[in-house]
Amino acid sequence: MLSFVLRRLAVAIPTLVLVSMLVFGLQKLLPGDPVLAMAGEDRDPQVIEQLRERYGFNDPVPVQYVHWAERVLQGDLGTSLRTHQTVTTLLAEKLPPTIELAVLSMLIALAIGIPTGILSAVRKGTWTDHLANVVALSGLSIPHFWLGILLILLFSVTLHWLPAVGYVPFGGDPAANLVAMIMPSVVVGGGLAAALMRHTRSAMLGVLKSDYVRTARAKGLLSPAVILRHAFRNALFPIVTMSTLLFGELLGGAVLTEQVFTIPGFGKLIVDAVFNRDYAVVQGVVLCVAAAFLLLNLIADVVYMLINPRLRRPR
Repeated sequence: MLSFVLRRLAVAIPTLVLVSMLVFGLQKLLPGDPVLAMAGEDRDPQVIEQLRERYGFNDPVPVQYVHWAERVLQGDLGTSLRTHQTVTTLLAEKLPPTIELAVLSMLIALAIGIPTGILSAVRKGTWTDHLANVVALSGLSIPHFWLGILLILLFSVTLHWLPAVGYVPFGGDPAANLVAMIMPSVVVGGGLAAALMRHTRSAMLGVLKSDYVRTARAKGLLSPAVILRHAFRNALFPIVTMSTLLFGELLGGAVLTEQVFTIPGFGKLIVDAVFNRDYAVVQGVVLCVAAAFLLLNLIADVVYMLINPRLRRPR
């Protein structure tokens, strides 16, 4: 197991380097000049030249990348050109709300999507299957921002049960934090549950047609044991893969949901950074998200080995 993890890390590091090079190079193609925005309305040529020299924009792009990579290896992701805060500080501020939203949304999606997908596959062709598919397609089709506004109108404006917008840090008031995160988590988790339901149903339908499932039933095993112990376990591979990808996307920021509920997360940070040509912030956020994706893929591979013991055998 340890050797497998080390091999995966050996592959992940060059991937992360390649991602950083692509992001650093492609963002130079963005229209506009951040130095002109920093120089103010007067745009004094002397000030502009000083700013270019200060932030290294006069150097060739490869040289700029090398200097940036050296600072990253030392734990310095740079400084925001707009707020003059360190990128590390901004990430530390914006990451907790996004992680919390991602975790809560994923828990809701797993709790709803997987059982519904299993039930839909087991009862294929019945009214239960048709109803589950209609609900899943509705969940995939409804825009998050529209559903969020409807929930605000119902539970905040009409019933006065939940706060409409805002974010309360978990460390400051855990109860208020969870209450404020209910609606955004349901909005995001509902869409993820629909996607997981469809993938779970598809995976289960394929496994339920297998010979070993028919053999288990022929031996007289009870249906729940066949479904959960035999069929579902072998259907977990695409479900784990899908869950990993969805969670990784959430770590990149649920932009529309964060905007509707005014959650200060990664989504708003990356959008503002792109519009403001804040190169250091864009690089830091993308590098962080890419590292998270690689880590999630590694976790998924380890889960595969735990699910299927045959993968642990040395090759």
